[in-house]
Amino acid sequence: MKGLLKTMSVADVRARLYPEVAAGGFSHVDGKVGFYQRVNALLLPHMTVVDFGAGRGQSSEDPVIYRRELSLLRGKVKNVVGLDVDDVVLSNPQVDEAHVVHQGSPLPLADQSVDLVVSDYAFEHITDPEWVSGELHRVLTPGGWICARTPNKWGSIGIPARLVPNRFHNAVLRLVQPEKQQRDTFPTAYRLNSFSALARYFPPTQFLHANYAMESEPAYFGSSETLWRIVIASYRLTPRRLGSTLYVFLRKL
Repeated sequence: MKGLLKTMSVADVRARLYPEVAAGGFSHVDGKVGFYQRVNALLLPHMTVVDFGAGRGQSSEDPVIYRRELSLLRGKVKNVVGLDVDDVVLSNPQVDEAHVVHQGSPLPLADQSVDLVVSDYAFEHITDPEWVSGELHRVLTPGGWICARTPNKWGSIGIPARLVPNRFHNAVLRLVQPEKQQRDTFPTAYRLNSFSALARYFPPTQFLHANYAMESEPAYFGSSETLWRIVIASYRLTPRRLGSTLYVFLRKL
């Protein structure tokens, strides 16, 4: 037990277990790099892009230059629109325009005016998936994409997170992710975080599904190297569909 509890910084653990981090600052299973590489592959200069759940734009603070540039969509397309229920989005430096939205109300966008929606770790906070799916379908152009990264409801992040009441999330995250700021922690609902939920709210008759789940660095498991090694070893026994992170890529038909 003493060895299990022996800790160092998360950065030190990452560097020990993924030595390739020394070449560029990211591992070969970096979830953010993998997600935004695929998003960038879909971008075209004429596009209008919506960042759904844009928040304050904390990706602009990423110390790894390559990751920061990958996640910066502004300047790569015609227009980036940031949407969020929190007015902190109005200060987001990564969007061309920002709007505060209200659940149940129409998004401030015209029908079929958006070419791509990106939503990075926001789907787990959605409490009304029917409203979200209906509005995203309305504003997307035919052939447009929804790209989202979110914890898999049935993965190694989603299951324990759902067992912890929302009122205790800040306390738990202070233990396992001490580098994460409290202002970036929000209540979770896990209503749009599984393959079955995606099929229900984005039916295959309306959307092409190119979704998959996979494992990335186990950063949610604190800074214990021993615990990281145990979790990484468990990944080999985990079915692909139960991967900890769900990568959502939906094309409107």
